[in-house]
Amino acid sequence: MAAEKIKVGISSCLLGMKVRFDGGHKHDRFLTGKLSKYFDWVAVCPEIEIGMGTPRENVRLVGDINNPKMIAPKSGSDYTEKMLKYADERLEKLRSSDLSGYILKKDSPSCGMERVRVYDHNNVPQRNGIGIFARKLMEAFPLLPVEEEGRLNDPLLRENFIARVFAYRDLQKFLRNDPTPGGLVKFHTAYKLTVMAHNPVNYRALGRLVAQSGGENFSEVLTQYCTLLMDTLKQRASTRKHANVLYHILGYFKRDIDTGDKQEIVETIELYRKGMVPLVVPISLLKHHLRRNPVAWINEQAYMNPYPQELMLRNNI
Repeated sequence: MAAEKIKVGISSCLLGMKVRFDGGHKHDRFLTGKLSKYFDWVAVCPEIEIGMGTPRENVRLVGDINNPKMIAPKSGSDYTEKMLKYADERLEKLRSSDLSGYILKKDSPSCGMERVRVYDHNNVPQRNGIGIFARKLMEAFPLLPVEEEGRLNDPLLRENFIARVFAYRDLQKFLRNDPTPGGLVKFHTAYKLTVMAHNPVNYRALGRLVAQSGGENFSEVLTQYCTLLMDTLKQRASTRKHANVLYHILGYFKRDIDTGDKQEIVETIELYRKGMVPLVVPISLLKHHLRRNPVAWINEQAYMNPYPQELMLRNNI
């Protein structure tokens, strides 16, 4: 039986829908091809859904960086209030969709996640804005993994985002099925190595929160844990930190293998650390030895299989 697909919100134009202001689209074949095998897309186009139609006049953000207006420069039409009202209503409906991630269209005055042009009173653009809908989205769902399609062309950002989506899906399942101190211990145990690869300091902080989960303030501790976890996973896992985790894994079974095998693993980890081979190489070698010398705790780590191997994301980092 195929695994249930993960629901992920997405700007409609990225799926090939002709909803752009010029009547076109921005079809992204990686998203609709490989990722569609695992993600169930929830398509949203704020500009179409507020009734702007297609083709339509272009709009831009104008004024205050943190509270811009959405203006059509040719006609002078102001769509700000309509977009703000729509965003509140649409995001409330999306709560029932159980989204585990969201991919936005870059540079869009409604959907851009960062570096969107905002025109000042001299009509000079500053690239430090956020699309009106995108800002509302990230405020309404602060833990939700959100990324722009343009940034997904970077292998490190692509791997990080997809790993966060799968991790957030696991977090949602835990919160839905077993939101207890015992459940938190089990969840955290499975994500220890993943967290270690992103931020060793937060690894210790999360461990302290789990240790406090048996008290009367469990609800507060759980909220703090979820927030810190997703913030930690958003940070890039560096080559050095990955190498430290790989050595940590080796430490669990190094006494069960001969000197030659141990030396081969060490050399492979060092090749990865120096950027000479991708992460998949030492991971695959460790998995080979773990099949011969099973360590239950390691095999249960999300770090070993954070997403389907068919995505081949660790082949490029």
